[in-house]
Amino acid sequence: MLSLKFIKDNPEFVIEKLAVKNFDAKEVVEKVCTIYTRKNEIQQELDQKKAEMNSLSKEIGNLFKQGKVQEANAAKDKTAQLKEDIKDLGQEFSNIDVQLNELLVQIPNIPHESVPAGKSDEDNEVVSTHGEMPNLPENALPHWDLATKYDIIDWELGNKITGAGFPVYKGKGARLQRALINFFLDQARDGGYVEVMPPLMVNEDSGFGTGQLPDKEGQMYHITEDNLYMIPTAEVPVTNIYRDVILNEKDLPIKNTAYSPCFRREAGSYGSDVRGLNRLHQFDKVEIVQIATPEKSYAILDDMVAHVSALIEKLGLNFRILRLCGGDLSFTSALTFDFEVYSAAQERWLEVSSVSNFVDYQANRLKLRYRKEGEKKPVLAHTLNGSALALPRILAALLENNQTPEGIKIPEVLVPYCGFDLID
Repeated sequence: MLSLKFIKDNPEFVIEKLAVKNFDAKEVVEKVCTIYTRKNEIQQELDQKKAEMNSLSKEIGNLFKQGKVQEANAAKDKTAQLKEDIKDLGQEFSNIDVQLNELLVQIPNIPHESVPAGKSDEDNEVVSTHGEMPNLPENALPHWDLATKYDIIDWELGNKITGAGFPVYKGKGARLQRALINFFLDQARDGGYVEVMPPLMVNEDSGFGTGQLPDKEGQMYHITEDNLYMIPTAEVPVTNIYRDVILNEKDLPIKNTAYSPCFRREAGSYGSDVRGLNRLHQFDKVEIVQIATPEKSYAILDDMVAHVSALIEKLGLNFRILRLCGGDLSFTSALTFDFEVYSAAQERWLEVSSVSNFVDYQANRLKLRYRKEGEKKPVLAHTLNGSALALPRILAALLENNQTPEGIKIPEVLVPYCGFDLID
């Protein structure tokens, strides 16, 4: 979240920049500034009354020694009143802290200066396009029909076991899924990322730390009895490894990767755009996360974009990179690049990755800091993450764009991982 001091020192800037996200921050920023001013006033009053009480406490002893009992008792009465005043001010101070936190979590991250204005994904900026558009025969099938034809994904069985949005991968479909996971993890390892295997459930503190709570609780599966949440992405547990941690500058950047199933309720999702693998309640993804210094985080973002680009290129898929506009940017992100691959059978672009820089917004919620060389006071780090990659739509594009009369060709880089070069 944004820091109180930053908001207080730059209220007009915050209001102006958040307008790019189509967020009207005027009222909440004014409330924050007013309450924060009162908080500082209370702190001054507390300091003054505590100093006065300490002074009186010393004076009382001297007055008794001098036999000035009446004056000493008057000082004791005044001390008692000061204690009551300090207690009341302390309670007001605590209440204000609660109010401020409730307001701060309502304020999104400030977008980077390069973020274009816009209201929806239709206003996103196409940064670059890579590869040639696939040219399929007229009778080309969408991936849901291909999956049924070759018996590699069973939609009805998943619906029977759990419900819609939980497909069952079978035979070569399961092996191809596992091959993609291992390929992505190996590529991340070669890129210097250290693999972790995090829990698939997180507590409220973890959800708050990365910004899923209270903003996205409706999209998460909640285990009410234990008050735990199924993770929507490995970003949540991996980034929370560093919650309440002070790192050393020499250890940055920290690079982690993780494979995990991801769970999303996707409330309100319906229609042809969510058919097949296009939108699932459970899906597999390999995530990359970095913890960086502020001076290097945007250069690191570029490196992460290049890493994802290389993955898609190695799979032989054409793709484009989008810079998200303010209206499509997430609550916590300062700058996000989306990757989309083209589905020739569906004749539409499919999002397969988002790579984001959250600057110090998550770190402030996480209390994730680092200590610069030669300095005692730690400062907030920057956090970044990206999908590298999300499997469902990658798999959909691979099936659709590589279909031939003989079967579905497997990209050369995946053959050693799955042990076959054709689904037939």
